[in-house]
Amino acid sequence: MTAKRTDVRKVRAGRRTLEISRPEKVLFPDDGITKFDLAEYYRAVSRRMIPHLRDRPLMMERHPDGIGGKPLMQKNAPDYFPDWVRRAVLPKEGGKVTHVVCDDTATLVYLAGQACVTPHPWLSRVDRPDHPDRLVFDLDPPEKPGADGSGFEEVRWAARRMCGLLGELGLPGLLMTTGSRGLHVIVPLDRRADFGSVRAFARDAADALAARHPDRLTTAARKAARRGRLYLDTQRNAYAQTAVAPYAVRARPGAPVATPIDGAELDDPELTADRWTLRTIEERLSDDPWARTGTRGRSLRTPRRRLERLTEGGSG
Repeated sequence: MTAKRTDVRKVRAGRRTLEISRPEKVLFPDDGITKFDLAEYYRAVSRRMIPHLRDRPLMMERHPDGIGGKPLMQKNAPDYFPDWVRRAVLPKEGGKVTHVVCDDTATLVYLAGQACVTPHPWLSRVDRPDHPDRLVFDLDPPEKPGADGSGFEEVRWAARRMCGLLGELGLPGLLMTTGSRGLHVIVPLDRRADFGSVRAFARDAADALAARHPDRLTTAARKAARRGRLYLDTQRNAYAQTAVAPYAVRARPGAPVATPIDGAELDDPELTADRWTLRTIEERLSDDPWARTGTRGRSLRTPRRRLERLTEGGSG
């Protein structure tokens, strides 16, 4: 006789009703946030979040023992995942990977029930995995803290300059707190350029900005070579690399959330990388800051020519 399952709670997600097992399992011990709380959060933010996940392969950051335990950075979809969870089989060096693709609220909630605290989507979509529709500049505080003690003041300064350079090139810069340490500056692309071209453009743009401010910015990958300067990281712009999704929870005390912002918010002295959390993000969901900037995918052809003129002219 099968034992009756009692340690289960149900969540309605779209047209499906999902069972969350061990719902009272505490994932964030300092905050008392449970697996059920996480599932309810992702259900609540799905309208904003799903457009940033749809059609993208995922890497799942799972914390079955809570955020204090060893995480599982999982790419392959387990065989026990239900049939209605979409998969995409994509090549990797020496083989293939069967990724989860999160196209709907039910999948997002199901992943939360599997203790997936943070979904990390690719910068490209499954139909053209070699052609990204996102370019990411990752700005984290330098090793040497700034005047605010955390280094985030330097991140805000660098983000303003990066958005300024992108504006000169005719590109929008979408801003997002990462929920971790810094900010992402994201450029939406039209998917015509492949990863090699996109990564080269990102690196050249970062080099141009660092050349303008050599005392504060660098593209040196080696920490020893940075000498306290902020690193303009473009390494995510490659096949199968991921970036944290907007509205994703991070596995850090307080359950901070990666949150889209607009350029004016860079001047807010209260802005930090972890300002919004699972328990405070609701205030942001009525507005989409990126809609005011524009998320239409852009070509890099003209911006590439403009960047070459800037650097050749000696003003980069």
